[in-house]
Amino acid sequence: MAYIQKLELFGFFSGYCLIYTIISFSKSTNNGNAHTLLQKLVILLPYSYALTATLYLGMSITNISANFSMRNFNEQFRLPFLQIFALLAVFFWIPFFSKKTILSLLHSLVFFFVLVKDIFIQLKLPQGTEIIRTDMKVFTDSLLLNLITLIFVALMYFFFIYFVRSKKSSS
Repeated sequence: MAYIQKLELFGFFSGYCLIYTIISFSKSTNNGNAHTLLQKLVILLPYSYALTATLYLGMSITNISANFSMRNFNEQFRLPFLQIFALLAVFFWIPFFSKKTILSLLHSLVFFFVLVKDIFIQLKLPQGTEIIRTDMKVFTDSLLLNLITLIFVALMYFFFIYFVRSKKSSS
């Protein structure tokens, strides 16, 4: 059960650091309109990470409430420190935390390094290749999830800006 919970954490949080890094480095190398778009995306990165954390919170609540008992509650928290630390990412909805975009990267790096540690440990074991393959599939899913949440947050942001501007121009 703890391995599955670790995979859940990897699936939600480990891919964000790569998305963050790609967008941050792309921002520093581009000029013009792409640069402006990438600047906005960097600002929106913590909000997409908070959305990912909110999705993880929803999954956790669903898992607990599916069969609410103290035994089920204990089974759902086999990695309490990592899971509580993961849930702290919900605080990136608060502007004080989201303005410091590097904090979301540092938060995600914890899960990325746990994933890397898991891969290096499995390299020494005979059955490790299957576990490494599973870890890499989950990491790929995490990249997709974090990319989709970033696209969703960006679309909502741009639709909101468009709606506000069109409302001001019609007034």
